Formats: sequence, C-alpha cells, structure tokens
Amino acid sequence: MIITVASGKGGTGKTTVAVNLALTLENILSVQILDCDVEEPNVHLFLHPEFKYSEIVTLPVPAVDQGKCVGCGKCSEICAFNAIIVLGNKVVIFSELCHGCGGCSRFCPEEAIYENHREIGGIKGGWAGQIGFIQGRLKIGNPLAPPVINAVKKRGKTSQADVAIIDAPPGTTCSVVASLKDCDFCILVTEPTPFGLNDLILAVDVARQLQIPFGVVINRADLGNKDILNYCEGEEIPILAQIPFDRRYAACYARGGRLVEEFPELKEAFKELWERICALAKYDPIDKGSHPLNLDGMRPKG
Repeated sequence: MIITVASGKGGTGKTTVAVNLALTLENILSVQILDCDVEEPNVHLFLHPEFKYSEIVTLPVPAVDQGKCVGCGKCSEICAFNAIIVLGNKVVIFSELCHGCGGCSRFCPEEAIYENHREIGGIKGGWAGQIGFIQGRLKIGNPLAPPVINAVKKRGKTSQADVAIIDAPPGTTCSVVASLKDCDFCILVTEPTPFGLNDLILAVDVARQLQIPFGVVINRADLGNKDILNYCEGEEIPILAQIPFDRRYAACYARGGRLVEEFPELKEAFKELWERICALAKYDPIDKGSHPLNLDGMRPKG
C-alpha cells in the first residue's frame, strides 16, 4: 500500500505525520518512508537513518551534430518548453528548460540530435531501525524536481514493503502530482487558519482530479477557527485525525524528537489514523501479511 502525505502549504506538519505514522507501523508491518520533498528533504532529521547506497539522477538533454543538421526546425516545433530553437541554420539549446522527453532526437529527420546526460540530483537510502528509508535531493540550481521524485519512487518499488509512506512536497505543483501518482491513499495535512483552508481546497481539487482516495488530518486543531471542519463536512471529506496544539509536542519536534515514542496518547491517535486509512482504502493488512524489506539484499542490523 502506498500512502502519500501531502499538504496545500508548507508548515502544516506533513513530515510529522509521515514520520510518526511510519514509526507506529514499524513493528506491525514492513514499512518504508520515501522523502520526495527533494528541494528540502528533512525526514532524516527525525529518523537518523544509516545510509547504505547513493545514486546520481540524470536528465537526458539534447546535443546537436552541426555537420548533419540542415536547420529544418523540426526539433523546435516538437519542443513544448522552447528548450531548443533554430536561428538561421544553427540550433541553440537551453538545457535548463529541457524536460528530457527525447522528442527532438526521435523526430529529427537527419538524426543530427543525440542525448547527453546532465546531473540534476541524487538519491540515497538505507535503514532507520526496521524502517526502509529513501531520500531524494535536487541539485541546487536545477528547476525540475519530478525526475528526482520519480527516481525515489522507482527505487522504492524494489523494496516490496507492505506499506510505503511518501512525504510529498508542499503545494499543488507538478512535484506534488509526481508524488501522488499511483498512490493508494492521500493524507492531506492542514491547519485551522484562513491560509490553511485556502490551500487545502486547492489540494483537495488535485486529489479529486487524480481520483485518489483521501482524508484530512488537522494539526494544531484547537487553535484558529472551525472553517476547516465546516468545509470538510460540507464536502463530505473524512477527518482522519485532529492533533491538538501542545507546547510539549512543539518542543519535541524542534529538537528532532519522535512524538509517538514520547507521548502515548499520540501513539494511540496514530494507530487510529492507520485504522481509518485501511477502512477508507479498503486495505486489509492481515490478508496482505508482512514480509521483510528487500533493499538490494540488505537487512537492518539486529
């Protein structure tokens, strides 16, 4: 089962929910967590994983054999992002705009375009206790996060975990869509503020367009107003959990602590959250069974 934890805006507690749900399931099912917030990954600050491998993520970008090129302009016509243009008889490439689709090389009638691979980021993975961990990081100065996110998810599929929890980027951009694609359930984390409501509405629209089952977790639920509750009731959106504001919780988060290990009431709340997800996603963990993670043959120590 693949669960994506998303939010319409940053700072709502998305990573808090992803990390503590993984910790709650650690000794129940085989679980892995994928940090797909590749522009600013932070799950490792709470899980302190032991990394076992790293990989470079590249993007295929075009290069031109000017000796073969006749300046027909087919490559420029096919490119939806204006990453390649023809000026006179010379082809000019803007590699930063290239999305790596390969259309220009495929449709070049003179076979004058070939591809080089440009490094745009990397992934690394390992173990945090019994939890499989994979993290992506976008190289500074590169605008395209989805290829790195896709690399994280592709590597995660090899682990055969019972449950994969994806910590998605905030917002509703193409990076979030890449994180949500092919998941079984989406947790939308929000906060009871006007900004929280506005961005939750946008995130709900994305989940609905992608036809992904979802529910809402309200963080700091006893602050702010009741607009989130009223909106969810009117839209028939299930409230999965409400986490109250507590200075002790905030202090624990600030020092990189684990809420479910320090506060028993939150451990129970996350168990109930998991049960509601299973009910809404029609997932039976007993029927699925539990099997050890396969991370290139590696197992956690102990």
